Amino acid sequence: MLVWAGDPIAVSLGPVVLRWYGILFAGGFILGYFIMVAMFKRAHYRTEDLDRLLLYIFAGTIIGARLGHCLIYEPDYFLAHPIEILKIWQGGLASHGGTVGVVLAFYLFIKFSRRYRFFDIADMLSVPIALVCTFIRIGNFMNSEILGKPTDSVFGIVFARLGEDFARYPAMLFEAASYFVIFIILAVLYLKWQRRPEGFLLALLLFLVYSARFLIEPFKEEQADYSTGLALNVGQLLSIPFILGSLALMIFVTWYDRKRRAKSA
Repeated sequence: MLVWAGDPIAVSLGPVVLRWYGILFAGGFILGYFIMVAMFKRAHYRTEDLDRLLLYIFAGTIIGARLGHCLIYEPDYFLAHPIEILKIWQGGLASHGGTVGVVLAFYLFIKFSRRYRFFDIADMLSVPIALVCTFIRIGNFMNSEILGKPTDSVFGIVFARLGEDFARYPAMLFEAASYFVIFIILAVLYLKWQRRPEGFLLALLLFLVYSARFLIEPFKEEQADYSTGLALNVGQLLSIPFILGSLALMIFVTWYDRKRRAKSA
C-alpha cells in the first residue's frame, strides 16, 4: 500500500510559487500544441493559426471548467459569493464545464477564421485533448485532490499530506490512466484510419472519456455539496448526456460520410 505525501509545490522562490498542477496543466497544453503543429503540417495547413487556436482553447477550458465547478458542484456558495468565482488559484475546475467551454471556444475560432472545417480540426484536437486530460489528473494527484472512497484493496493509497492514516482509491490516477489509453487509441486511429468519417474521432473521444468517468465516479467521494437522492451521483448524471450525444454524433457522421461517398461514386 502506497503512502503519498508529495508536496504540491514544485518550486518556491520568495513570493513566486510554482505548483505541480500548474506545471502539468501548462505542460499538457504546450505538448498538445506541438502535436497539433505536426498534424497541421501533415495536412498542409497554416501552423501560424495554431497560436490563436491555443488561446481560444485555453480560455475556453479555464472559463468553462471554473464556471462548471462553481455552478454544478457548489452552486449555493458561489451564487451567494460570486466574487469567489474569480479566485481560480484556490482550485475548483470541472471537466464537464471545461468540455462545453472548449467546444464553444473552438466554434468561435472556426467561425472567425473561415478557413477550416469544424469536424476536420476537431478530430485533430481530440488527440492532444486526451493527453492534456491525462496531465491534469496527474496534477490532481500531486495536489491530493479528487479523492476516492476509503478502501482496503491493493489499489489503495494513503494521502498522508491530508493527515489521513487510511487508504483511498486513487480515483484521479484511474482517470489519468484511462485518458492516456484513450490518447493512444485516438492517435493510432488518426494516423492509420485515413478514410474515417470527419467528426468520428471527436465523437469517440467524448464517448470514451465520459464512459470512463461514468465507471470511475462510484469510486470517488461525492464532489457536489448536495446529493442527487439517486443511485447515480452528480458526476455520473452529468456524463450521461455526453455519452448519448457522442453516440448520436458517431451515428450521424458515419451516415453522412456514407451518403457523401455514395454521391461522389
